Amino acid sequence: MLSRISPHGRAVLQALIVTFLWSTSWVLIKFGLRDEIPALTFAGLRYFLAFLCLLPLFLRRREQHAQLRQLGTIGWLRLLLLGLLFYTVTQGAQFAGLALLPAITVNLLLSLTTLIVTFMGMAMLNERPTGLQWVGLCCYLAGVVLYFFPVTLAAEQASGVAIVLAGVVANAVSTLLGRAINREGTLAPLTVTVVSMGLGAIALLGAGIALQGLPPISAGGWLMILWLAVVNTAFAFTLWNRSLRELSAMESSIINNLMMIQIPVLAWLFLGEGISLKAGIAFTLAGAGIMVVQLRRLPVRLFRSAFRQTTG
Repeated sequence: MLSRISPHGRAVLQALIVTFLWSTSWVLIKFGLRDEIPALTFAGLRYFLAFLCLLPLFLRRREQHAQLRQLGTIGWLRLLLLGLLFYTVTQGAQFAGLALLPAITVNLLLSLTTLIVTFMGMAMLNERPTGLQWVGLCCYLAGVVLYFFPVTLAAEQASGVAIVLAGVVANAVSTLLGRAINREGTLAPLTVTVVSMGLGAIALLGAGIALQGLPPISAGGWLMILWLAVVNTAFAFTLWNRSLRELSAMESSIINNLMMIQIPVLAWLFLGEGISLKAGIAFTLAGAGIMVVQLRRLPVRLFRSAFRQTTG
């Protein structure tokens, strides 16, 4: 049956599988935190083991070894910075935030990354935001305000919000840095991922053990860590990059945004995190705002295309 699906259709299916796996990660992380696995150590173990899974794949590609040997000091520093930002800070903040906040709250805050990346990218390219994009930004901010209003955060929750927002900034900067490195074409995407993940994961695991220790972990806890590392990280990364061979950047972005819906639903089903009517409206506004910002002029093109089809 799969052989009858077009390459583009298979790519869409692969991307959908990946976003679902990434969404289930949030549930597994919350279960692991409830099993009293320290947040930073938990994150460090996940990405260090994922790095070990991807390392043999990288070692088999000798042409990529030469790329690293030719990499200068600045190139290595950029990969180190990417690893520290995307893995040490971003992932550490996500795990720490999930230890203090509901999954749906962290999901909403992290979605801010998309807007920051979009507008920072336009600033660097000297592109002016369209009127529709400003509408999308206002729509997203309205959703966030509605979700948190009235603001009644306990000290622990306020700390969680601050930690996640720090991760949002690091995630946005690392996204732009990763794009810049990959666009240069001097390093293969696998090389960039394996090296930056290895450097960032080692720093994250070291910080976790130094700050939170490495307590005894149950068999169930190790099973969750291994699943997150092997399936939801190493396998999902490989499958996602394979899907990108067929999907456009806009298609992959839209599919990736489905996580904003999947995570709250999974949190409701498996974590008992209720979704009130207000929260549902807030997520709808925020999700619609992000979509409008990313699609930019797509609605106009779609309407024009539809008009030509109906009148032609």
